[in-house]
Amino acid sequence: QVQVVESGGGLVQAGGSLRLSCTVSGYTVSNYCMGWFRQVPGKGREGVATIDSDGTDTYADSVMGRFTTSRDSAKNTLYLQMNILKPEDTAMYYCVPVSFIGTRGLDVPDTNAWGQGTQVTVSL
Repeated sequence: QVQVVESGGGLVQAGGSLRLSCTVSGYTVSNYCMGWFRQVPGKGREGVATIDSDGTDTYADSVMGRFTTSRDSAKNTLYLQMNILKPEDTAMYYCVPVSFIGTRGLDVPDTNAWGQGTQVTVSL
């Protein structure tokens, strides 16, 4: 059974940076695709970034050039480095295994593996 625990969120001023972590059990992050998603209250989840088994990463247009996802195979952990944060990046962030690579992997998957998420709040 896949379990994920997201951490690293917080309150940051616009222009600042945060690094989110996603510790995974029951699933080897280096062998499969993983994705980051975010959700604002009252709206659906949206894809932010994915990384596939060979390390190829894909990003939503809204975060391209500002966010970078990576993984540590030894720790079975996924990371999301977020730079030049904007107020519109404020959301709950989640990581979860995804079934597709590339931009298709940014589609919200039908899965029960969602964790609790970590809240990112960007102030002006």
